[in-house]
Amino acid sequence: MAIVGIKDIATLAKVSPATVSRVLSSPELVSKKTLNKVKKIIDEMGYRPNRIGASLRTRKSGNIMAIIPDITNPVNAGIIRAIEQGAQSAGYSILLGDTQGLLERERHYADLVTSGQADGILLFCSRMPFKVDSNMPLAGQIPPMVNANESMDNDEVVQVAVDNVAAAKTAVNYLIGEGHKRIAAITGPSDIPSSNERLQGYFDALQEASIDIDSDLQMAGDYTVDSGINCAEQLLLLRKRPTAIFCFNDEMAIGVMKLLKKQGFLIPEDISVMGFDDIHYAEYVTPALTTVHQPLHEIGTTCINLLLEQLRGNYVVPGKQFLPFELKVRASTGPAPTV
Repeated sequence: MAIVGIKDIATLAKVSPATVSRVLSSPELVSKKTLNKVKKIIDEMGYRPNRIGASLRTRKSGNIMAIIPDITNPVNAGIIRAIEQGAQSAGYSILLGDTQGLLERERHYADLVTSGQADGILLFCSRMPFKVDSNMPLAGQIPPMVNANESMDNDEVVQVAVDNVAAAKTAVNYLIGEGHKRIAAITGPSDIPSSNERLQGYFDALQEASIDIDSDLQMAGDYTVDSGINCAEQLLLLRKRPTAIFCFNDEMAIGVMKLLKKQGFLIPEDISVMGFDDIHYAEYVTPALTTVHQPLHEIGTTCINLLLEQLRGNYVVPGKQFLPFELKVRASTGPAPTV
């Protein structure tokens, strides 16, 4: 079988070899008519580009490194799906690095970029995976990078997320509006910025409503179903139990509901339960979970688009880009019980 090359495709499509190269590497730069014509011939001829040879010529790998603390987390999974779609349409592949929250793994995967095995980073962590000089501008010290859905304490990094403070405050304000005054909070780990931001929103809502902040109502979870169960057990032992429990993610909220039902409590008649994230299963549990909806697909799409802009050599304004959240009111919350 004869080997088909870019020049052969160009001849058949009656375009230049440069145009065929753009179709393969930067399809967004080619008109739709030309793109469809060239792609049709590529498919008919069974042409497959030599990615290794291309990377040697361009010094680009065609890969993007996604550094993720936990690839099984349903929030991360929703964002990754959108990232994959955007990357593939631009001719890139996504390499997934599951760090399990370990700094050495974060740095290992980041090194794949500096060694030329990937061209840019989507960082789902809050720590900088590179050693940088704080006295120098960050732009010249790190490769193209976007921080996805987790805050970093660095305004020079491009970041995409929802406003966790405002979102949590909205959730607690809703519960206050339903007459709740003893509102418990099950947080995430204290070293995760998004959890601390949600805790700040919880405090802000209570303070503005002149409701005393009770430390007994604050439980430290770890974003797992089991921690939701364990924290709920402790809350039920209090002399004055909460009438509502605000969990900083949906998985913990599902654990809380499991424990409450096992103990014979009615949801929401006895205790209301609120989550955060709006994962796929939130509306299918019984009762359906009231939660803060994060636009996971939009977060992923925005992240990959901002990274692609950097990879094309375009300037992207650093700092946080907040995407809209939405409170999804379902059956797990209701008016505070009358005493």
